[in-house]
Amino acid sequence: MTMSSTAPAPRRRRTMAGRDPGEPHRSATPLELFFDLCFVVAVAQASEGLHEALAHGHHLAGVLRFALVFFTIWWAWMNFTWFASAYDPDDTPYRLTVLVQITGSLVLAAGVGRAFEEGDLLVITLGYVVLRTALAALWLRAAFSDPTRRKATLRFAAGITVCQLGWVALLFAPAEVRLPGVAVLILAEVLVPVWAQSAGMTPWHPHHIAERYELFTLIVLGESVAAATVTVRGAFDRHQGTGALYALAAGGLLMAYAMWWLYFARPAHALLATTHQAHRRRFTWAYGHYLIFASATAEGAGLAAYADHVTRHSGASSVGAGLAVTVPATCFLVTVWAVHLRPHRRGVAERVPFVVTAVGVLLSAWSPAPALLAGVFLGGLVTVVTVRRRR
Repeated sequence: MTMSSTAPAPRRRRTMAGRDPGEPHRSATPLELFFDLCFVVAVAQASEGLHEALAHGHHLAGVLRFALVFFTIWWAWMNFTWFASAYDPDDTPYRLTVLVQITGSLVLAAGVGRAFEEGDLLVITLGYVVLRTALAALWLRAAFSDPTRRKATLRFAAGITVCQLGWVALLFAPAEVRLPGVAVLILAEVLVPVWAQSAGMTPWHPHHIAERYELFTLIVLGESVAAATVTVRGAFDRHQGTGALYALAAGGLLMAYAMWWLYFARPAHALLATTHQAHRRRFTWAYGHYLIFASATAEGAGLAAYADHVTRHSGASSVGAGLAVTVPATCFLVTVWAVHLRPHRRGVAERVPFVVTAVGVLLSAWSPAPALLAGVFLGGLVTVVTVRRRR
């Protein structure tokens, strides 16, 4: 009698066939958290660049450069987030490609200072191109692994690649065509997902996407608090006991707490799993977060600029310095309501407190303590929202 042994079946090679949108207990992976952590560097640099521009009175140029720089940060982060929700085998090639993207984010962060100070986009463009080209490679891999969605994934890869060629070409273009060229390329970038998804929807997980956006909201709110804290601490070191600084510190914290409370007042996955499965509503929600993330980041820069105004008596008017605090907060409030909370609140009576608060926060710039008064308005709105929800 002979004994035979059965050889173990070879392990199947992991592919990118698409993850199950109904997969239970889907959450952010350690690699995604590491990806976010490295993006914190770029967010911090953007906030500091805006702070310096506001402090030196370069309001329009500073805001425009911040909008462009933050677009590259947000767009790279968002595109990877949606890709990872659809295709994430967590194998070695995937991990290495994501690490290349992280490297690109760090290069991008290194170029933020030059973009703000000199308008030099060379380094930031190189970092962005590295980020996006690596993502295009992942879309190509998905195209070979997922035949049913090949048309959509190939469109993603092609669209991203063409846009990156455009950004590189823009570096060599004459100065007078660069600003229109930037506008055209931004439009092309945001249209790529719309064009690609028209060929078929790639899979994505509502709970996973909601968690990823919530985590980035925490990042930008945390960066806002950190940027303001560092500046206010330095201001206290130079001017002990300044009443305006105490009001600024208290108001800044109250605003940050209220902004966090309002964003997390309703779970995002409840929308994404139901009404926002449709393309139009999903894209509105996803793209609308650019203003949420950017305004939360700009809030820290505005608080820091106001602290400089108080302690260094810069040439900016008190109202101008106050607007640097209240405009980002108003933008955050309006956008959170429009894309994140309004679908839950249909009645006119539920909208009135948000309108009144937005007007009050904006007009707080004309008060002696804009941050504190804006924080009181936002805190009052949180109270109204909380009481109504309990009822």
